[in-house]
Amino acid sequence: MRVVTWNLWWRFGPWRERQKAILAVLRDLRPDVVGLQEVWAADGENLAEWLAGELGLHWAWAASPGSERWQRRIGEPGVEVGNAVLSRWPVADRAVLRLPAPGHLDDGRLAFHTRLAAPSYEIPFFTTHLTSAPDASAVRCRQVTALAEFVAAHRSGTEFPPVVTGDFNAWPDSDEVRLFGGLRTAPAVPGQIFLDAWEYAGPAAPSATWDPANPHVRVAPPSRIDYVHVGPPGPSGLGHVRSVRRAGAEPVDGVWPSDHAAVVADLAGGEGDGGG
Repeated sequence: MRVVTWNLWWRFGPWRERQKAILAVLRDLRPDVVGLQEVWAADGENLAEWLAGELGLHWAWAASPGSERWQRRIGEPGVEVGNAVLSRWPVADRAVLRLPAPGHLDDGRLAFHTRLAAPSYEIPFFTTHLTSAPDASAVRCRQVTALAEFVAAHRSGTEFPPVVTGDFNAWPDSDEVRLFGGLRTAPAVPGQIFLDAWEYAGPAAPSATWDPANPHVRVAPPSRIDYVHVGPPGPSGLGHVRSVRRAGAEPVDGVWPSDHAAVVADLAGGEGDGGG
């Protein structure tokens, strides 16, 4: 089962040209499930719906309740921002959590849950987007605690481990990422741990998903801030991470698709579910 997470940079920059480049990358990857952040909707159009139609996938979308703060940044009212899921399988259920944040930082960040009806089992799949302020590690710690509780409330009833994707806006050794994983410190929810899929990458694999090699990135050190987290494997290794890499980390016909690179993880699945 191929899982992708990608922050699509909303309607910033040359978004019409970027839209085509995003599609080209996803079409080449042939994903089974995609978690997307900073997805736009406006004038009856939705980027996730369009991508799903072009790729032949199901889709689900959760609009941010704080889109007006984003609209002021580009001077374009009426454009919504949110999280979305594209899936090879139907979406059997969904739920949305607004992540906690103080008023001056609250721009409607979400955690979005979808229950995916694969043939052999249901997949509890999540995508999220945490606060981006560089000095807001304490806020993100509260957000990952709420996220972990949200996952715990929606993960049961299936042998497939929960898959949590998203832009955490935090480095791998940060307090918030260690807290969510629960392996290098006490977990946010007792007994619930997550494996960072990138730990299965080769030591020389390029890892930065926020990289000044991309002209859309402000001057900053290369950093890995986008993640695919998976619960411990189920029976017979179900959900085990087989490989992981970046994608969308170079221009497509001269166009950089986003300011973020995507993360692509291949997970062990059952027969008929994208892997054996």
